[in-house]
Formats: sequence, structure tokens, C-alpha cells
Amino acid sequence: MKVLLVNGSPHKTGCTYTALKEAAGALEKNGVETEILWLGVDAIAGCIGCGVCAREGNGCFRKDIVNEFVEKAAGADGFIFGTPVHYAAGSGALTSFMDRAFYSGGCVMVGKPAASVASCRRGGASATFDQINKYFTINCMPIVSSQYWNQVHGNTPEEVLKDEEGLQTMRTLGNNMAWLLKCIQAGKEKGIEFPEREPVIRTNFIS
Repeated sequence: MKVLLVNGSPHKTGCTYTALKEAAGALEKNGVETEILWLGVDAIAGCIGCGVCAREGNGCFRKDIVNEFVEKAAGADGFIFGTPVHYAAGSGALTSFMDRAFYSGGCVMVGKPAASVASCRRGGASATFDQINKYFTINCMPIVSSQYWNQVHGNTPEEVLKDEEGLQTMRTLGNNMAWLLKCIQAGKEKGIEFPEREPVIRTNFIS
């Protein structure tokens, strides 16, 4: 089993990474392989709604880190998306990334557990937490919970390491995700598969 963690911070080993690393450590103690994918500092364009990925099935035409993630996601069993809080929302990079990743590659994530992690200096974490979770609920993905909202506080990695409750929340998140992954695997071994989906119905509110 493998969990892919996405670091949506411009700082490779900053506060968001510190939180993700704590969750990853708990996962690994439970025998789950982890990989942290950093989005980097290069610009990540938003979705332009061209529909090429849907029509051709070859991923986004931009051929950037979004496609790299979707390729990795196909072989992953669960996901954790981490972001710093920017104006009570996820980073622009992560938001653009997730818009395109879920539109072009949501099919490889359906039915797989996911969680969001927010890192903030002081406020805005719960709004960011809600924002990122919405990607999962629209894509038939079980959301993994912890003992509190998945957030850490601190202006530097050193300060985050002093947030004992936040770090414990990350460890609990990792433990809970490992447990859920094992439950899903056990169910599959007994022949319990993800529910068959009906054809999607889209209603436009135009009379």
C-alpha cells in the first residue's frame, strides 16, 4: 500500500512539509509506503476548460507536474494534500494544481481515501480545510479524519515542532489512514468492491 502526499507550499521543507512528514512517519510505522511530491516554485497554470484531457484521455496538454501526479496517483492507494494558508484558502499553486488534477485524472482517485492538511501562522486553517475536502467529496473519495481538524500552527518549521497537538493530529491522521487502507484491502480480499456507479447526470438550471 502507498500514500502519495502533496506539498503545496513554495517552501520545500517548510511548515507544510513538517506536518506532512509527521503523518508520513505514522503511515510508515503501519507498513504503508509514502512519497511526498513537492509542487515546486514554478508557475502552475489553472484549468482553461478546453476539455482536451476529457476528449483525448492523455492528461492535460500542458504536460507539467499535474500529469506527473496523475500518473503516480494511478498506483497510489491514498492521498494527503497539504497547503499553507493564504488568505484563508489553499495556496494558489495547490488550488490550480488540484483543479486540473481532479478534472483530468479524477478517475484514478475514485474510491481512494484522502485527507487535507492546512498549515497556518494563526487563522484561516478551517476554511482551507473545508476548501480542499470539497475535491474529495465530489470525486467519491472517503475522507480520512483525525482527532481534530487537520492543521498545524507556526510561522517556521521550528514553531510547528512545538505545536504538540497539531503534530499529534498528524500522527493520528496517518494511523487512521493506514487503518482505513487495511480495511479496504481486507474487504477486497473478501470480494467487496467499490459500488458500481450510474452514468453521470448533469442538470443545468436553465428553463
